[in-house]
Amino acid sequence: MSRIRYLILDVDGTMTDGHIYISPQGEIMKAFHVRDGYGIHSMLPLMGIEPVIITGRNNEIVAKRAAELSIKYVFQNVSDKVAVMNDFLAEQNKKHNQNAGYSECAYMGDDIPDLKCMKLIAENGGIAACPADAVEQVKKISGFVSHYDGGNGAVRELIDWLYLNSQCDD
Repeated sequence: MSRIRYLILDVDGTMTDGHIYISPQGEIMKAFHVRDGYGIHSMLPLMGIEPVIITGRNNEIVAKRAAELSIKYVFQNVSDKVAVMNDFLAEQNKKHNQNAGYSECAYMGDDIPDLKCMKLIAENGGIAACPADAVEQVKKISGFVSHYDGGNGAVRELIDWLYLNSQCDD
């Protein structure tokens, strides 16, 4: 397994259970799992992996959760996830004078909008991953399918798996 530098995450259905609670004033609630949060905030930095959020929706709940978890790179209201991912990688490569590509990315998504990014990563030596309740098209291309549904520890299980596999490579 290549060294993973970036863990790219979808939000709804991956970091959350996919339920969206809306009041007349707008979106009011999302549920995030505390173990996912611990993995993102406390484990990824020790592994040298930068978390990145790329999501199609836009709301303050995601921004607030990302800030709590010290996620610096949050891209919301994204219609073309591939373009955002490519721009992010190019920016990081320039900033850090590196040549990180898809092989150094893990991407966890659950639905059709994530497929193109996941395919690019999987076909180029990176890791495509998904929660147990992802759509079948996503499961078929994923090298890692969590035992847990989105929002119920799937992200943490992936982080644990990445940690164990990075230890095996030493």
